Amino acid sequence: MTDLHDRFDALRRANAVEPADLDALWRDLAPASIEEMLGGWRGGDFATGHPASAVLEQVRWHGKRFDGPFDVKPLMCLDDDGALFSHLAAGGGGEASLWEVGFRGETTATMVYDRMPVFDHFKKVDDDTVMGIMNGKLDAAFGVSDLYYFWLEREDRS
Repeated sequence: MTDLHDRFDALRRANAVEPADLDALWRDLAPASIEEMLGGWRGGDFATGHPASAVLEQVRWHGKRFDGPFDVKPLMCLDDDGALFSHLAAGGGGEASLWEVGFRGETTATMVYDRMPVFDHFKKVDDDTVMGIMNGKLDAAFGVSDLYYFWLEREDRS
């Protein structure tokens, strides 16, 4: 597992990352379950140059919160005072739910946005770190069709 975490950390720290390198890491990770995703998570992304990165920076994205399979806040952002809030407008006017969905031949815990044709699939780096791939009609959300690669680190298990 150390090798996987070392590869993940190197890709996370890199100034530029090729999607093929992220896909290779993804193949080696174990799928996350719905239960493993519950709680609060701090997030970030890999430096692929995807337009979603700039959008999330603009809204001051902090991470995601999974309070239950049908109670998911995908865009936990920081307000001007540094307080967390669920940014409904940035999420197309809604929040999300968590399902088991097939992606690339595996079933993973997958976040399904309420009002956008977009899915976030999750695989485990370790018990407190996951890698995500945003998939779907990203052109509707971000004007591009490329997958968006990101990560989450657990903040709490509630």
